Order: sequence, then C-alpha cells, then structure tokens
Amino acid sequence: MSFKQLSLIEPLLRALATEGYERPTPIQEQSIPIVLQGRDLLGCAQTGTGKTAAFSLPILQHLYTKKAAHPKAIRCLILTPTRELAIQIDDSIKAYGRNTHIKHQVIFGGVSQYAQTEGLKRHPEILTATPGRLLDLMNQGYISLKDIEIFVLDEADRMLDMGFIHDVKKVIAKLPAKRQTLFFSATMPPEISNLANSILTDPLRVEVTPVSSTAEKVSQEVYFVGKADKRHLLKHLLKDSAIRSVLVFTRTKHGANKVAGDLTKSGVHAEAIHGNKSQNARQAALANFKNGKTRVLVATDIAARGIDIEELSHVINYELPNVPETYVHRIGRTGRAGASGIALSFCEAEEIPYLKDIQKLIGQQVPVVTDHPYAADLTAPALPAPRGKEKPAPKPAVEKTPASQRPDTILLPERRPDKHYNNQRQKQGGGQQKPANSGQNRPHEKPAEPKNQQQGNAAQNKSRPPKHERRDRPAGAGEQKPAQHKTEASNSFMSRNNRFASILEVAGIEKQDRPQKQGGDRREDRNRQERRNDGRPPFNGDRKKRR
Repeated sequence: MSFKQLSLIEPLLRALATEGYERPTPIQEQSIPIVLQGRDLLGCAQTGTGKTAAFSLPILQHLYTKKAAHPKAIRCLILTPTRELAIQIDDSIKAYGRNTHIKHQVIFGGVSQYAQTEGLKRHPEILTATPGRLLDLMNQGYISLKDIEIFVLDEADRMLDMGFIHDVKKVIAKLPAKRQTLFFSATMPPEISNLANSILTDPLRVEVTPVSSTAEKVSQEVYFVGKADKRHLLKHLLKDSAIRSVLVFTRTKHGANKVAGDLTKSGVHAEAIHGNKSQNARQAALANFKNGKTRVLVATDIAARGIDIEELSHVINYELPNVPETYVHRIGRTGRAGASGIALSFCEAEEIPYLKDIQKLIGQQVPVVTDHPYAADLTAPALPAPRGKEKPAPKPAVEKTPASQRPDTILLPERRPDKHYNNQRQKQGGGQQKPANSGQNRPHEKPAEPKNQQQGNAAQNKSRPPKHERRDRPAGAGEQKPAQHKTEASNSFMSRNNRFASILEVAGIEKQDRPQKQGGDRREDRNRQERRNDGRPPFNGDRKKRR
C-alpha cells in the first residue's frame, strides 16, 4: 500500500516524497484512515515504527481542508513528556507540512519563555508542548485551549513514569468536551488503559506489535563483567572501527558524566546528555552526535524515548535497566525504520535478576559473549517456560493411613466427663440430671430451666417475706444471724443457674448498707437554723455586707 491509497492530499504526498517515504508503516496504515474519519484513537506500537507521522499527517490534512471557526485560535494540541520529543515532533510537522503553510509552535521548559511567547503572538494552529511550560503560560494568559479541535497525548506511559499525570489531568480539564482525542503509547499497562478510558470516546484500538516485542533486525548480546571492569571493557570495544556511532545508556546522571569523562581522557570524543544539562547544551550534544562530530553519546533514559537518531549502528547498555520495558526502548534507538543495528549489554553479578526479567519480557534468551579479556564467572539465567502450554504431571495418589496405625502419631487420652462437677450441678438443680450434651452450650447462651425447677423457685419466692421485712426483722432463737443469712442468700443466688444480679440491684444494696453522712451542707444547715437572738435573718448569700 502507498500513501496515495490512504486518501492523503497532494501537498502532503509531495512532502513525503521529498522526505523519501515510499510506503506507510503498519501503524501509519491503520491509524491514518481512522483519524481522517474523526474517530478517537488508542494506538499502541513499538518505538521507532513511525507514530509521529501516523497522527501528524491526518492532522495537517484536517487543518488544511477545514476552515477554523476562529482564525487566530489554537486548533491542535500535542502533549509530550520531554523537550527532545517535543522538538522532534515539531520538526516532523514542519517537514510534512512544508507545502500547507500551516503555522506551528513548540514550547518547553528549561529555557527563556520570551522566544516562545513571541511565537505564540503569530497565532499558530498546531501547538506542541510539555506539560509544565504549557500550564505556566496558561496561567499567565498567553494560551487558551477553548478552541482545541484535536488533542494528542504522545508517549503516555512515559508521561506517567515521569510523574506528569496530575499536570496532564489539569490540561485535560481545560479542553472542550467536544474534541477528537488521539492517545499513543509504546506500552499499554493497566494504568494507561484506565487513563485512556477516561478521556477517549468510543475509541478504535490499533496495536501493531506486542508490548514485549523488540526490533527484529537488532542483534542482541550480553557481556558478563565485573563492575570495576566495565569502563575498561567499553574502551576495549570502542577500539573497533566498525562502531561508527554508539549511544551508551546509564541509570544515573552522575554515571553518565563519569563515563563520558573517562572516554574523553582516553581520547574518545564523547558527550553526556541528561536532565541536569541545560536545554542549549542538550541540543548542542544531540546536534553534534547526529552530524558525526561526536562518536559516543552517553545518556540516561530521558533520551531512550522519542529521540530519532538516524544511522545509529550500536547501542550499549553500560548498566542494565531495572525496568524490563526500558530495555526495549533503549535498543529501539537502533534498527529504526527497518535498518539493522547491534545492542550490547554489560551485566555484573547484581544485575542478573534484571537480565532475567528482560529475557522473560522479550521471550528469548540473549546470547552471552565470553571471548573478551574482562569476562566474569557468572551463569546466565535460564529462560522461563511459557505458561499454559505444558500441563504439570499429575501427582501420584497417596493412600491415607488411619491415625491409629501411623507410627509417628501420638494418640491423645480419651476425654472423660468430670463426675465431681456433674454431682455439684445435680445438687444445686434439685436432683435433676443435666442432659449429656448440655456441656456443649457456649458460655454466653442461657440454658433452659426444667419445669420442676422453675416451679420450685416460684414457691420458694412466695414463702419468703419481702426484702424490707427480712432485713429489719430481728434474729430469733430459731433463726440464723445476719452473717449466716447473707451466706444463705448467696447460696440461693448461685443455685439459680449462676445468673448474675443486675447492676441496679447491686447498686441498691450497696446504697442501703452505706452509712449516712454526719451533717449536710453547711449553707443548708445554716439556713434551717432558727433566728438568732439579735433578730437578724439567717445568711443566705443575698444580704449585702454592711460596714
């Protein structure tokens, strides 16, 4: 299929011919017709497959063929995570739209905003921006998003990794509800899918290659080496003149500076690029590397996504990434657009688990190179078996042996009922024997009383005089003393199935037994006294003090 069969207009076809594009990539072939129809799109494709042209070409055609409601308004917003990717997309739009004369502008942080605000005064129709600088200029009143017709979120997974998700949501809140949204990402984890579902309306999904796939024409090798010998191994490999240009990846900014410094001291022209570098220094280092002035470019993972470097022959992982997906993005810098490339990785003992995760993700075992002077004695991790293809062998049946026949089993003695406890219960219950299963009742459950026992308790209560008569009655010859009466009452209380007395009854008994206070309140006693001999009324606090 050719670009002409995708219903692209003549100005775009002439620009593509100038750039040397003959046939669309799979992501372009599937995405361009969907975007031209005005549908929302969820695109997932391997890095280096041409996602930028997949959304740039139909956007340029839409803006060229349809007139704007407001001539000076921004009609398309492309949001990217990094400055380098924003500059690359703006350069692609400039190349593809050279015959359409559509105005475009790129804004990003790290540099003065003066040139960017001057460019916004020319009223561009396409704006490519990073989240931080975009929100800054929006708050200053330089940018309005109320007339956006197409919104593109590129490298969405990288946006989440860099912590821009809250800024992205703030930008989305300022967009009009009626718009076309294009959502592109190299990987599609569950968090990205949830974000896409919240901003897309009835989208069409385009997934060209699996998330874990690597470039088919990239040759991968791993070198087992000690941590202290990595810099010596790198210098040893760079002695090969076949390595024309190489991109070296480190995990930290300090490591990038250190590797670049060691190579420069040994006579190899190398430069470092990372987040601590100024924007001008980063752009100069990239330009020198693309032009061939710099042979080695040492970078952190900030350059692993969206940086398009043509004719890059080698990628070296000086340190393996702790995230397996990052390895795929790193080696994707070489072998772009069908070209061949070589990816070499240095692995020390502590990085063996990282290599195992990488092999599990890409589904293949990376060959190990042992023919070098700094080889370490390490064992390559085996490739895990695929799940679901081989069923585990059934376990042999095991005959169960009774516990009494097992030699290693200690039999517990047989549990026998407590005869003493049962005899006490029978005496307290009036000779009635408790059922055998009554001991299984839980402590908080109240057992049912036998009818004979209930009748006996009722007759006993009728024959006894009221409480106040029993308390005030003097002890006679045939009666027991109060101490013995108290003991009898407690026994009868326990006999009624060990029921607890209510709190109110206990409190009432204690109050009756408590001795009365000797004298009341002083003020009340003073008010109740009779008039004194001098005829003055009792003092109640109302009489003023006389001098």
